[in-house]
Amino acid sequence: MFNRIEVNNRLIQLSGLHSRAEISHPAPEIWRFRIRPRGYLRGETLPEKRSMAVLPLEHLEFQSDPESWLFSTAESSLQVFRNGSVQVRHKGAEVVFIEGIQGEFQPAVPVNRQRTSVTLQASLGEAYLGFGEKVGPLNKRGMKFTFWNTDVQPHHPDTDPLYQSIPFFMGIREGKAWGFFLDESARSTVDVAKNHPERIVWTAESGELDLYFVLGDTPADILKSYTTLTGRTPLPPLWSLGLHQSRYSYETAEEVQEVIQSYRSHQIPLDAIHLDIHHMDAYKVFTFDRHRFPEPKTLSDWAAGHGVKLITIMDPGIKKEARYPMYEEAAAQDFLVKTDRGDVFVGEVWPDPAVFPDFTREDVQKWWGQKHAGMLESGIAGFWNDMNEPSCFSCHSPVDPALRFGNTLPDDVRHGNMRHLEAHNLYALGMCKSTFEGLKTLQPEKRPFIVTRAGYAGIQRYSAVWTGDNSAHWEHMEMNLQLLLSLGLSGVPFVGSDLGGFLSNASGELVTRWTWLGAFFPFMRNHSSIGTDYQEPWAFPEHLPHIRSAIQFRYRLLPYLYTLMKEAEETGLPPMRAISLHHPEHQNHLSDQFLFGESLLVAPILRPYHTHRSVLFPSAGWMDFAAEDSQQHDAGYGLVSAGLDRIPVFLKPGGIVPLTDPASSTSTAFWDTLEWHVHVGSEGEFVLYEDEGEGNQPGIRTTVRIEHLAGRVRITRAGRQRSSEVLWVYGLDAAGPVKLDWTADEVLLESGVSEQQLDLVQ
Repeated sequence: MFNRIEVNNRLIQLSGLHSRAEISHPAPEIWRFRIRPRGYLRGETLPEKRSMAVLPLEHLEFQSDPESWLFSTAESSLQVFRNGSVQVRHKGAEVVFIEGIQGEFQPAVPVNRQRTSVTLQASLGEAYLGFGEKVGPLNKRGMKFTFWNTDVQPHHPDTDPLYQSIPFFMGIREGKAWGFFLDESARSTVDVAKNHPERIVWTAESGELDLYFVLGDTPADILKSYTTLTGRTPLPPLWSLGLHQSRYSYETAEEVQEVIQSYRSHQIPLDAIHLDIHHMDAYKVFTFDRHRFPEPKTLSDWAAGHGVKLITIMDPGIKKEARYPMYEEAAAQDFLVKTDRGDVFVGEVWPDPAVFPDFTREDVQKWWGQKHAGMLESGIAGFWNDMNEPSCFSCHSPVDPALRFGNTLPDDVRHGNMRHLEAHNLYALGMCKSTFEGLKTLQPEKRPFIVTRAGYAGIQRYSAVWTGDNSAHWEHMEMNLQLLLSLGLSGVPFVGSDLGGFLSNASGELVTRWTWLGAFFPFMRNHSSIGTDYQEPWAFPEHLPHIRSAIQFRYRLLPYLYTLMKEAEETGLPPMRAISLHHPEHQNHLSDQFLFGESLLVAPILRPYHTHRSVLFPSAGWMDFAAEDSQQHDAGYGLVSAGLDRIPVFLKPGGIVPLTDPASSTSTAFWDTLEWHVHVGSEGEFVLYEDEGEGNQPGIRTTVRIEHLAGRVRITRAGRQRSSEVLWVYGLDAAGPVKLDWTADEVLLESGVSEQQLDLVQ
């Protein structure tokens, strides 16, 4: 395949009669191998590529041996063989072997069809996790997927594809991990050792492949490096971590007010209300229906007075209508997606007829972002980007059915110089980037909040993600938990699913259990569809006390969650973590329980009428969290119980978790009242992050540390003083947890002391 090598400014260029490749080292422990295996080639080098997923990184230095085509650093190496196979090693051990890369070219009208495949060896016993929003168990070995953002409802536990396309996974074998990222936005499929039990075959409808190999010792290392490459989630505003309430649709301003008043009268915390498509004038984006919502600013001010923000849905389809400014400006400035003939493409979404902005272009992105100014003037605090796969119900011009893959635009439609085949998976990423950067320009003193349905690798830089139009089934609650964990393993930490299910009618028990589980979702929203029963908490009077308790528990967790979101900004690690992220030695890769940070283990009840379940404790000593009767659990499987009034949660030895008092809505992330739950069964440390909850002012940190000193336990605190702090100590010989008023910055305890003696410690 290759017969020539050239070293050019930290970039290795390989060439053959019909092939070109590049090798670079864009970040520590990351190798890039970009290859075009065949086809018509101009010159000796590959053309420059503009990626929307990867951050601009400088090529790092590495050792090069042109004789053996071996390229290395102190920790890793990549070797290319003349037949096109590739070997990647980390600390001397082989982690990846590419058997071959093949290309296929099929001339066609109006779109040439190209396919390029890479075949990786799949070692026996190796698990493959990640892949973004993909159904099935966490370990995707033995499955096959398509990467093509798709508006599909209802979806089921075997539906593929869904809304997000994130072509990244990590392999885990014997506790060691490595990562693989294919930065090709064109439609692709991956066979994860399904057709052949020892091979992974990834095929993209593209003439080239852009491969990244991510190396490290642990899954957490891989995730940190991958998010160095594709970016991390900026710390969101505190209010966006509170409860969101939505329905398709709250159809009038009066109905919105009634919902907010009901939350307040039932003493249930709430921070945001979402307005679905019926807030718009004839489904025209950036408008309000003057009959249903005649004074949006008055409504948003009224809601703000009750501690609630308003969020509007934003669809990319622009209604084609004379004298509608969005359409006329977009058409006049040539901002719209076009057919192969060069005419503006016209389809149908909620507006009919509808046209689509070309979000691959920076001038269009800037224009779309600036259009949010009017919504901000109306008091809208956040934006819900929907239908951005992009969804298109029908086309107004004849289309070859072979050119449509799902309810979207045809493959041959043009986005600038790109065909839709390549631009499709990037569409939502461009839309969210437009919104995010527009909000940063329009309101630099505030942090943008965006939530999106569709996306591609890198979407975490701009938006939260929810898992789309699920249904009110117990199976969907479990399926959505798995989807959220897979998204977290794919670099997307700010995630959630519609509590209770969007489609169908939910029972009170299902909403209760899902709300308890949702207390740990970074994005927590109750959302239901038109044509279904209402599922606000008071719709289930007999379950209302438990639903209220679950939401209040979420608000108690906010100091811990806010700190975990800060950690996500700094490291890429998600708040919701698959057990495998920190315990890869457990080879079953469970998806029905998860870690919340490193300190909490959450094991939700996922079956109707069940009050008990089996839990895998990854190590010994975990204790029931925030429970009067807290027992220690041995490593391995154990049976636990929980009625509708709680969810099974456990604190690890050395774990430290701060809680606060629940409030009706959020205000500031400086917490005046804290409960510190500290498990002294091992040494540990937690660094609480606090700031104003909004804006760009730097925050402050408080460090709490557990130390073991010759039979004694010392708990220290270094940080700001607050009005009230309580210490709950787990893991002493005394039956615990034990409560202390924490007035000093140091507490010294001895094993075996009684509660009466503890009162005298300080």
